Amino acid sequence: MSRNGCSGKSGHWGHEGVSRRQALQVGAIGILGLGTNHLTGLREAYAANGVTPHGKAKSCIFIFLSGGLAQHESFDMKPEAPENIRGEFRPAATKTPGLQICEHLPMLAERSNSWALCRSLTHNINEHSAAHHVMLTGHSELPTGFSPNTPSRTDRASIAAIAGYATQARNNLPTSVVLPERLVHSSGRIVPGQHAGNMGSQHDPWMIEASPFHSTSYGAFPEYHFDHQDRGKPDDRLFEAPQLSLPEGLGMRDINGRLALLETLKHQRQQLAQYEKVANFDRLRQGAVSLMTQSSVHEALNVTQADEKSLERYGRNSFGWSLLMARRLVTAGVNLIQVNLGNDETWDTHGNAFPHLKNNLFPPTDRALSALLDDLQSTGELDETLIVVAGEFGRTPQITLLEKHYKQPGRDHWGAAQSVLFAGGGIKGGNVVGKTDAHGAYPAEQPVKPENFAATIYNALGIPATAAWLDAQDRPHHIYDGEPIAGLS
Repeated sequence: MSRNGCSGKSGHWGHEGVSRRQALQVGAIGILGLGTNHLTGLREAYAANGVTPHGKAKSCIFIFLSGGLAQHESFDMKPEAPENIRGEFRPAATKTPGLQICEHLPMLAERSNSWALCRSLTHNINEHSAAHHVMLTGHSELPTGFSPNTPSRTDRASIAAIAGYATQARNNLPTSVVLPERLVHSSGRIVPGQHAGNMGSQHDPWMIEASPFHSTSYGAFPEYHFDHQDRGKPDDRLFEAPQLSLPEGLGMRDINGRLALLETLKHQRQQLAQYEKVANFDRLRQGAVSLMTQSSVHEALNVTQADEKSLERYGRNSFGWSLLMARRLVTAGVNLIQVNLGNDETWDTHGNAFPHLKNNLFPPTDRALSALLDDLQSTGELDETLIVVAGEFGRTPQITLLEKHYKQPGRDHWGAAQSVLFAGGGIKGGNVVGKTDAHGAYPAEQPVKPENFAATIYNALGIPATAAWLDAQDRPHHIYDGEPIAGLS
């Protein structure tokens, strides 16, 4: 698929000369999930018809805060509310007159002219896994047969998968990646909503797994890791350049153990040579694999060995390394990068909320996100890169204490209101869209749904409102289920 819409009546994808079958072919994921098969032919067809991309952004960095960021402790503080609602933190002024955010996000406050807020995103789900599906796919309603415990191919496709399908590959790179880890529950089950769902596994985003799983340690290791319930299990994880795996169907999807990157690539090239004898891989697919052996790609992924200045600005921890990796992948030409700042439920501050946010979560996030904004601004890439920061839901207005598990209070799950940060890609900095009531419980002005959130990303990336993805039976499924959020640009 390209950025130029689908017309179900004409049987063509946007314009004469580009058939729906051709559009389906460009959506087919090739080696390494790169989506480059037949791309040259489709681009030539579009060029012949004078079609040009829409949208302001070439790339999007979707920063996901699994667990749910408390709006009262971050971007929608209620200092006039009763003590059991307003919490311990105090608002602080930003560079934008009249705009205040949490006192523990000082670096972002200094850069408020670069970002905007939507304070009125709302849905009705208060359970983690279901809410992940809602926000990661941009659909308020759960699909028939949905199970929070088991991802299914009847689930809806993630925003990352849709964006990967619906945008053109650049430099033979993946159109969509997720890093530094997939979201895994402490029990070991995969959280639903991260993959291509009913689009099929061939459209799954490319997973860059640089952060090993730990069942009880959360946050920006090694500097800021913590345990929500202080269970005392050691965390000796290493953040390292990932092994690159061929997609499902080539027998390489799940490789156990940590091999050196170059050795892994060498092995995969050997595997590819064997498969080439029995499968007719086209030139673009082979070229994509070759690209993965080039030093420029290695440099983008090997962030722990970055220069000292970059490491100091982003932070020597998994949050900083992840956003530095995303920043480099933008420059390399990846269209959508989803960055999970912490594994499943890292931001789930039921208890010990105020010390964990103040000491462990806000410092690395404030530093790394500010460095990302500065870097993209300095090179002019911020205008062409949409940055969004969201979780699966917000937190309850009332502060609670679960004495069985925590020594200090926190807040429960709350789908009815959350604050979302936007920057770059045509976003007007210092801007606030929407408003919640006096307790930060429900939208009081301009309620925004997950469908609007997803549409904002798609629209910024130049995907037209008429666009659709095609299933195995060549049936179109509309990508947009809402309008982009009004007032952000």
